[in-house]
Amino acid sequence: MTTPLIRMENISKNFGAVRALSHVGLSVGPGEVLGLVGDNAAGKSTLMKVLSGAHRPDGGTIEVNGAAVAFHGPHDARAAGIEMIYQDYALVPALTVTQNIFLGREVLSAVPFLRILQRRRMDQRAKALFTSLGLRVPSVSSPVRELSGGQQQAVAIARAIGFDAKLVIMDEPTANLGAPAIAKVRDTIARLKQQGVAVILISHRLEDVFAVGDRFVVMKHGHVIATRDVGDTDADEIVRMIVSGTDVRKAKADPSGVGT
Repeated sequence: MTTPLIRMENISKNFGAVRALSHVGLSVGPGEVLGLVGDNAAGKSTLMKVLSGAHRPDGGTIEVNGAAVAFHGPHDARAAGIEMIYQDYALVPALTVTQNIFLGREVLSAVPFLRILQRRRMDQRAKALFTSLGLRVPSVSSPVRELSGGQQQAVAIARAIGFDAKLVIMDEPTANLGAPAIAKVRDTIARLKQQGVAVILISHRLEDVFAVGDRFVVMKHGHVIATRDVGDTDADEIVRMIVSGTDVRKAKADPSGVGT
């Protein structure tokens, strides 16, 4: 059996008296697109913030390629090849496209005692990133505040995969986008998959997961309720599990709810 790219086991997270995650397990393979779905209090974003290093878990383990890791912050997760694209994209509006992509990871001259920004090299690298992803922006020198929502999404994606990412976490990537931009995001996810980059897609739009995903993971109140292959389920079943908080197939097999 192939070792998963990411394995999370028994992940728990409390915020004071509130238990946001309770013994959650999740795995994703190289190049797999996983749809993480559930209602607004399900714990999806909290789980992904644990995986991306923004939150430290109170219990449980994380493995990357079979090796146990402990993330003390987002830099540790990035070093392991894990990037997260937040719903607001977390861009700096006044900076250019290139400056946003290389923010905190600027390319400097190799001359001793001189820390000179290599602007041309960074511009060329940014252009190459957009070309490889099939994405377009007016210019890498354009301030991000001048870009459309879809173009800002493209910048966030380019920034995430520009530094050898193995897994990209996307938080509601098609929210508030028009149909053409949604299609472009789906194309980009498919392209990442072809390149062997895994994607975890947090989304309320089940149609996005059905279009480009491999598996669903359904969460409710900080628990994983069920997993389903995309080809082995439909929207009605997923919605019923999101609402009920139960695996509907297990409920049918054991109507008493007692189990065996």
